Amino acid sequence: MASVIAVLLAGGAIWWAWAHHAHAPHPQASASAHTSTPPASSPGVIRGGSPNSATPTTSPSPTTAEQAQAIVDGMSLDERAAQLVMTPLAAGTAPSAIRTLIADEHIGSVILMGNWTSGVAGVREATDMLQSYGSGPTRVLVATDQEGGQVQHLQGPGFETMPSEVAQGTMTLADLQAASRRWGEQLHMAGVHVDLAPCVDTVTIDRASNAPVGALDRDYGLDAAGNAQHAAAFVEGLRAAGVGAATKHFPGLGAVTGNTDFTTDGIVDTTTTRNGPEVQAFAQTIRAADPGMVMISLATYTAIDPDAPAAFSPTVIDGMVRGDIGYSGVVISDSLSASAVSAIAPADLGVRLVQAGGDLACVNDPAFTQPILEGLRARTRDDAAFAERVTQSARRVVALKLALGLAG
Repeated sequence: MASVIAVLLAGGAIWWAWAHHAHAPHPQASASAHTSTPPASSPGVIRGGSPNSATPTTSPSPTTAEQAQAIVDGMSLDERAAQLVMTPLAAGTAPSAIRTLIADEHIGSVILMGNWTSGVAGVREATDMLQSYGSGPTRVLVATDQEGGQVQHLQGPGFETMPSEVAQGTMTLADLQAASRRWGEQLHMAGVHVDLAPCVDTVTIDRASNAPVGALDRDYGLDAAGNAQHAAAFVEGLRAAGVGAATKHFPGLGAVTGNTDFTTDGIVDTTTTRNGPEVQAFAQTIRAADPGMVMISLATYTAIDPDAPAAFSPTVIDGMVRGDIGYSGVVISDSLSASAVSAIAPADLGVRLVQAGGDLACVNDPAFTQPILEGLRARTRDDAAFAERVTQSARRVVALKLALGLAG
């Protein structure tokens, strides 16, 4: 473990590794992806970078940025807005149910929800079908929640049963990274590009009362520094398999009692501060491991911004994620169909996310997809400044797709 931690703190190879990954062809881009070998990477190497450095580690290389800009410049405003929506496909639902959203509305991302028990081959059949509906310069980005323990949407032949994050927290960093690489290879073979994991939440209250994280063993069960190290190892393992990660739920759900998925009167955190250890766990993970996405929670943090849930807070996204940490990759929301934000009109959800600096509106209820998309499009047509934000967000999403072999 000592050698792995030492590498975590070393920064010499960060930029080369990301640039090399961003420009390497993704094995899944070819018809032979079922038997392709994920890109090689040393399982014992975790990206370095000083936890206190303000230098962004997630900026795409100039060439990638230029490619993303060229692709987005060729899109209509409506198509750019569609790149900012991730629609769900539930287990047991035929992919054809969202064919129109992909083929006609140009929705750019899909999240696989529910309990898929068909194994790698069954999931691959569904993801291949989703890809067949798309057209244009980018392919569909497919994501899922594959954390381990009680949150593992994809199961069956070919998918290992993943231990909970608490159990993962007992593993050495090298062992966790190697295991994460295996799990990532399984996702890769199934046609999944991003794992919406790991949870980097640090539980600061009684675990049983912390409904969204501690009660479900969704955290690593360590202090903030230990959580960050294990999260970085998890992210690096996925990257070695050619799969992106999303650190969540920034700035942390470890100090709340209600679950944002089910509580309708809003979730409030009164203790997490802008520079506290819970936030530093995310900062250290992001700077060390450079995840493809950062997921923002739907709780409200009174010591940070008492006026808006984090996903709609410019202080949280533009101020903390973009400014304090220096992250310039894709910022994704927690599910905008969750009960915690049910008081907000669906057409306003995506608009508020983008206004705050976010990029990708994640939706778990398909009924929310069209209203969120239309809300984004309407505001884009009426507001030139907002249209520029949509364009910037579309560039970040497309840059991630380029890094994953889904564009260009």
